[in-house]
Amino acid sequence: MTTPKYAFDAPGLAVATHDLSRTFAGGHGVDGLELRVPAGSIFGFLGPNGAGKTTSIRLLLGLLRPDRGEVRLFGEPLLPTRAALRRVGALVESPSLYGHLSGRDNLEVTRRLLGLPRARIDAVLEQVDLAADAHRRVHDYSLGMRQRLAIGLALLGGPDLLVLDEPANGLDPAGIADLRRLFRTLSAAGTTILVSSHLLSEVEQVATHIGVLQSGCLRFQGTLAQLQARVEVRLCLRAEPALRAAELLVRAGEDVTLGDDGLLRVGIGARGPAEINRLLVEHGIAVSELAQERPSLESSFFGITGAPALEDAA
Repeated sequence: MTTPKYAFDAPGLAVATHDLSRTFAGGHGVDGLELRVPAGSIFGFLGPNGAGKTTSIRLLLGLLRPDRGEVRLFGEPLLPTRAALRRVGALVESPSLYGHLSGRDNLEVTRRLLGLPRARIDAVLEQVDLAADAHRRVHDYSLGMRQRLAIGLALLGGPDLLVLDEPANGLDPAGIADLRRLFRTLSAAGTTILVSSHLLSEVEQVATHIGVLQSGCLRFQGTLAQLQARVEVRLCLRAEPALRAAELLVRAGEDVTLGDDGLLRVGIGARGPAEINRLLVEHGIAVSELAQERPSLESSFFGITGAPALEDAA
């Protein structure tokens, strides 16, 4: 497991866990979780099937009791009082909504429980783009609309920490883009967002920090740039004839792969891009494309987990 950058009791952390563990009868769960989520960050919480993301989130929210370990939210212990949850809004798995009530009335139920001003309902409806449909029964909402309403419920109390488990479920591409903008707006205003998702490309566009969970253990946590730095940087080039270019570079001692797309990927070693280009051109090989390949979140993730797919089954 990557050593946490911050101590468990360091200031400036929205979430900190120490030795957080919970094991189920089948043997799965989480073990020794040392999570550090900086305040104000957008923290992408990733892991392959059954990694334990949802279990971890339930432990953070006091929905499960740990076998051992501790959770702190903004420096305040979660247990025994759970008072730290007053600063948290959350959506975990399927949203709990009243289908026979309108979207507005669903928000009204929670507003009364929290003792919030009525103005919060209109503000949240605008945030999740449901103002025009607030009068409709939730039973008639699409899956995406229900998901947005559930996110609205999580936002109703104006939380400092927003915890979302697969929030993009049921959203179309436009809805996902709106959610991405909402995350950025909330983060800019100081809200910390911890989001678990199987949509790596979406997480990559918004996350400032990443945590990777595998088999109940935290394999990495840090900034997105730190995660990508773990993947070898390669040079991506297109040359004609490609096979001859590959053979020449291999003879020159370079690490080369030739993809089905005709692209050559070369490990950047002693020779830089300019020298590799010169070597090819001097041997009569035409180079039409040459760029340094930026490691994607997907390649970084697979490099840690070796997993073919994402989604939690905790």
